[in-house]
Amino acid sequence: QVHLVESGGGLVQPGGSLRLSCSASGTIYTINAMGWYRQAGPGKQRDLVAAFTSGDNTKYADSVKGRFTLSRDSAVNTIYLQMNNLKPDDTAVYVCLVVAAAEKDPYYPMDYWGNGTLVTVSS
Repeated sequence: QVHLVESGGGLVQPGGSLRLSCSASGTIYTINAMGWYRQAGPGKQRDLVAAFTSGDNTKYADSVKGRFTLSRDSAVNTIYLQMNNLKPDDTAVYVCLVVAAAEKDPYYPMDYWGNGTLVTVSS
């Protein structure tokens, strides 16, 4: 199984910064993708924020380009989302997604979602 631990959310004023982290652990055979999604509220769609995808590609939502930076430490299966110049519209629950195959099923990658961390941008 794959377990995710997220951290770094909180309350910040507009223009401020936060850094989120997501660490994957467990009996991992391979990780195909890791990234962050966000959901602005109950019933709202969960949207991609930034992700490392197959082929070492990095995708960003247009709304965060130039403000957010995704980085990773592959040695410890951890990704970081540096969020700068935060805006009230960035307020959401940020949820980590890892697409990984466990050792017991190395050819069957699955989606693993974290529990989410709340980011509130408000003055």
